[in-house]
Amino acid sequence: MTSLDSVKVIDSQDQSLVFEEVIVKKRKRFLPASFNKIKERLVAYGLMLPALAVFFAFFYFPALFLIYISFFHWNIFSSQTKFVGLANFKVLFNQPLFWHSIITSAYYTLVMIPATVFLSLGIALLLKEGFTSRKGGFWRGAIFLPHVTPIVATSIIWVWIFNPNFGLANFVLKFLHLPALGWLQSQHWALPAVMIDSLWHSLGLYVIIFLAGLSNVPAQLIEVARLEGAKKYRIFRRIIWPLISPTTFFVVVLSTVSTWQAFSQIYTMTGGPHGGAGGPAFSTTTDALLVYQTAFIYEHFSLAAAMSLVLFLIILVLTIIQKIISDRRVFYR
Repeated sequence: MTSLDSVKVIDSQDQSLVFEEVIVKKRKRFLPASFNKIKERLVAYGLMLPALAVFFAFFYFPALFLIYISFFHWNIFSSQTKFVGLANFKVLFNQPLFWHSIITSAYYTLVMIPATVFLSLGIALLLKEGFTSRKGGFWRGAIFLPHVTPIVATSIIWVWIFNPNFGLANFVLKFLHLPALGWLQSQHWALPAVMIDSLWHSLGLYVIIFLAGLSNVPAQLIEVARLEGAKKYRIFRRIIWPLISPTTFFVVVLSTVSTWQAFSQIYTMTGGPHGGAGGPAFSTTTDALLVYQTAFIYEHFSLAAAMSLVLFLIILVLTIIQKIISDRRVFYR
């Protein structure tokens, strides 16, 4: 092939490329601008479809079905379903045990939230100095380790710790010259014993969250405050506390939901499969535990569904109240 022929071939290729570009531009010109956006959304929804299917099958559908059966007389072992309207809620609100479980859950939550926030924040502040050191990493891992352990297995260990005869808890009390307690066998100390287990198991997660929030506090502000002669308490109150208020709000919401739905540790420590869960004398019967007992022990599934709906509304109201308070108190920078 001569040089002239090669030039002609190159020219023809360039012309074909230009021709194709013109066709693409004309094709895009005739397509509406919203078509490309619709196409992108369809691709995005298609990619999300497997995850949405899992959510619908294991969350949304059961939630909708729970609302449905709360207005019916429904049983898993019977095909007969009867619409009863608000009768399940009427029966529920006339049960003294239901109101007792609400009070117990409220007491459990009101004690656990401040204890969780202040203990986890205090431990995070102590670990802040060793945040970049090897010892700091070791202690962070040690504190977070209980959170990743199985809650049922650790609750069984705590049952042995709170044993009134040979448990470690009473051994420590005797060593301090304090009277021994009945713990899980006592109406007054059973719920505090469960709280100790819950704090030990969940505290590590909130410590890590607070450490993440403290790491975002500018060190320059603290250094300037120290040079101005500000004490540690004033630095914490005026600088650190406002800057970690979003982290604190997140911890409060997370601990509220988890503590109001507490079930595994209470079920395991106060009876479990051997019976008597929620005792002694219903002193540890929370709303979540009563839902389980109503559905799977007494087989009143519609009543348990109505109870679950009330539990959902309580948590929703608490979250809305916390959101209203956060709009006034939480500082986002």
